[in-house]
This record gives sequence, structure tokens and C-alpha cells, in this order.
Amino acid sequence: MTQPDCTDEDVATVFTALADPARRQVVQLLSAAPRRAGELSAAAGMSAPAMSRHLKALLNAGIITDERTRRDARMRYFRLRPEALTAMQAWLDQLQAHWDEQLASFKRHIEERTP
Repeated sequence: MTQPDCTDEDVATVFTALADPARRQVVQLLSAAPRRAGELSAAAGMSAPAMSRHLKALLNAGIITDERTRRDARMRYFRLRPEALTAMQAWLDQLQAHWDEQLASFKRHIEERTP
């Protein structure tokens, strides 16, 4: 399975959106199940207007999506989009691979110097 091409802008957008602890809390809450904005604001202990601002930022970053029910279009459920975190994960995987390589090289160097 190949990783999709991710730009620096994709990574920056996700990191910027997740820089706020309240937004990370929303992502954590949504990782369990989709929720309405009111449920999220109650669970996070914040006002509805504050939650609305955080949800808007997460929507704009593509980290979450919202869906309206057929029965009542006013009811919006927010859902995590795990695929939106792919850019961040790919960046972290590259960083990890670099450090794994550096540490392996250092280990070889030490082992060669040890009698």
C-alpha cells in the first residue's frame, strides 16, 4: 500500500489545527464516536460559541466532517476523518526513519571502535 503524496502545506495545516489543546480534545472525543456540537461542548466543558470556532477550524483543516440527518437537517453530527491525519503520520514516519538510520549508524560506529 503506497502513501498518498502529502505536501508540506498538508502537514502544516494539520499541525496548525491540532496546535490548540481544545481541538486535540475534540479529535480525541470524536475518535470514540461521532457527536453533535452540543455533546462535544458539554464533554469538553466549553461554551457553544467556542466549540463552534474549534469545529470550524477542524472542518477547514479537513480533520473532521459534518453530516446532517435525513430526519432533521438541523442536526449535524461531526465525525473524525482519520485519512486527514495521513499527512502528519507520513511526516512522522519519515522523521522516525531518519532517526532510526542515524542511531543504527552510531551503533555501528561504536561497535567498530570497541575492542
